Amino acid sequence: MPDYFDPAHLIFLHGLEGTSQGTKATLLRSLFPDMLTPDFSGSLEERMRTLKPILGDREVWTIVGSSFGGLMAALFTCQRPDQVRKLVLLAPALILPQFASSVPTPVNVPTIIYHGRQDQIIPLEPTRQLAYQVFRNLTFHEVDDEHGLSRTIFEIDWTALLA
Repeated sequence: MPDYFDPAHLIFLHGLEGTSQGTKATLLRSLFPDMLTPDFSGSLEERMRTLKPILGDREVWTIVGSSFGGLMAALFTCQRPDQVRKLVLLAPALILPQFASSVPTPVNVPTIIYHGRQDQIIPLEPTRQLAYQVFRNLTFHEVDDEHGLSRTIFEIDWTALLA
């Protein structure tokens, strides 16, 4: 798989109650105007059915997923690791049963996770443990922030991270 950065192959997956007009999606689109930021609704299964045709069979996707979108991104990456160049997860909902009850086969996709110490929605330690079980090429950043990572997202050098 090619390892080059292609801004046309960037996608952001928002959280359960997020939208393409949320703070993270808006920030990322301001930095990467070609980044896809689709809206998702419904159950995880409905969201995954919406996601798969968007990603299609193209390789070299860089996927950024937040919370429930992080769960979606992780599941897609585990199902189709050959299509993912890099995975960035923001407080991913890996502890939900759809991931945690049947832990996927480990993958080697470069994965970066940011998770807040004050996250009251998705606990830090169980997320970290699951992440290290599944992502063999993992960088885990524990940050002084809450679930929304409202400070952290503005401190990340997104250009360096995604390039």
